[in-house]
Amino acid sequence: MSNPIADPGHGHSPAAWIAVTIMLLAFTIGTVAFVMDAPTVVWASAGLLVVGLIVGVVLKAIGYGVGGSKVAAKAH
Repeated sequence: MSNPIADPGHGHSPAAWIAVTIMLLAFTIGTVAFVMDAPTVVWASAGLLVVGLIVGVVLKAIGYGVGGSKVAAKAH
């Protein structure tokens, strides 16, 4: 009765984990800086957010994304 659907991975890869970690750090720093009224740090954290996105895309491109050549598939 079950319909087997191929798992798309949902970001279970080194590229996704690193990108999300950088972006969470950026949001945390930006939030604290916003509360402390430090606009320069807020904008720097926005830049770090963009860096996290770029790092994720680059890591995926070099094979660390879902199904990448440098990632070993794990059985569930």
